[in-house]
Amino acid sequence: MLTPVDDGPAVVACNTCRHSATDKEDGSGARGGARLVAALRAVRESDARYAGIAVQEMPCLFACAEFCTVHLRAPGKVGYVLGRFAADKDAATAILDYAIEYVASDHGRVPFKQWPQGVKGHFITRTPPAGFVAE
Repeated sequence: MLTPVDDGPAVVACNTCRHSATDKEDGSGARGGARLVAALRAVRESDARYAGIAVQEMPCLFACAEFCTVHLRAPGKVGYVLGRFAADKDAATAILDYAIEYVASDHGRVPFKQWPQGVKGHFITRTPPAGFVAE
């Protein structure tokens, strides 16, 4: 089943992701994905710079070999799946800071020198937008 959402720039977070490489839940029984969604929403609401980026959630992005995964997407841009994040404010801030650069880019390609430190090493895949392939 599909649920309609705004089709603008978005960070789609897996709300059922593992907490870590070894644990499904944290000490209080919460999934890492649910905690990351909460952190993304809190950071987004705390800073007007993130207003143009939706935080959306869904169960399972099928990146189960990883944990705390998100899909960054926007119309006409290459999308990215990132993972292996801590479910905390620092990770949420890095993801949303990268999303700002991503949204400002022409085709979804952000120069490496503009990447926040917190997203380096977290990219899993890139996905072409509908009707295109990347060069």
